[in-house]
Amino acid sequence: MKYDLTCVLGPTASGKTKYAVAMAKEMGAEILSADSRQVYCGMDIGTGKDLDDYDGVPYHLIDIVPAGEKYDIHRYQKDFRIAYQDIISRGKPAILCGGSGLYIEAATRDYHLPEVPPNFELRAELERDSDDALIARLASLKQLHNSTDFDTRKRLIRALEIALYEREHNLERSDFKPLNTHYIGIDVSREERNARIDLRLDARLKEGLVEEVQALLDSGISAENLIYYGLEYKFVTLNITGHLSYEDMRNQLATAIHQFAKRQMTWFRGMERRGIMIEWVKV
Repeated sequence: MKYDLTCVLGPTASGKTKYAVAMAKEMGAEILSADSRQVYCGMDIGTGKDLDDYDGVPYHLIDIVPAGEKYDIHRYQKDFRIAYQDIISRGKPAILCGGSGLYIEAATRDYHLPEVPPNFELRAELERDSDDALIARLASLKQLHNSTDFDTRKRLIRALEIALYEREHNLERSDFKPLNTHYIGIDVSREERNARIDLRLDARLKEGLVEEVQALLDSGISAENLIYYGLEYKFVTLNITGHLSYEDMRNQLATAIHQFAKRQMTWFRGMERRGIMIEWVKV
């Protein structure tokens, strides 16, 4: 069967980028990123861009917006299509690589993504409710496939804002057609995955993760905005601003990344339950 696209997916620290690069070299392909944070310039160590790993293979959808800007799935879907069409128009195969299940499905499936304007009055109203109340309300409006909808309070409120907008408006279907995609999943045991996460986190801290976050704060990006990005940027910002000791930051961050990787795998298993065939490989 001829595929429109190959997708290499897997949880964080699984080795999917190196696998995709090796495949791209064999195929003469170019790589499209499916990472929700690698789009930001200057957020390099914390997002694990590891650009040296590409070893000359052309890549797309990395470093395309300034740090501090809000970039959403709607913009990603459009940017993906532009980059994908550019690659295939030049006769090159395309490989999508990443760990964000939502971004992967937005790129490859017939995903309807309305562009929802901010509703500041609604946000002020929602701010008065507890997180548990907001999650319960969101669950009443949509099926919660992934708890990244409520990793932070701002994300939770935005998810509710979108869900309420969709309920109240007649929305047209997206004109993005699904791509015939060969999904390849990188299979790593939970124990090995967590060990890799811990080793990689310690390496990133030595490489200057704290200094990277400090530089972003010094550039004028608020602590609130950095916390919004979650994981490394959330916990390191809390350390820099005096809310967490260095040891607590490192340990809580490691735990959060373990939990994040587990959620990624839950999403991928959900894709399979929805009829998407993933070929799992061990590396």
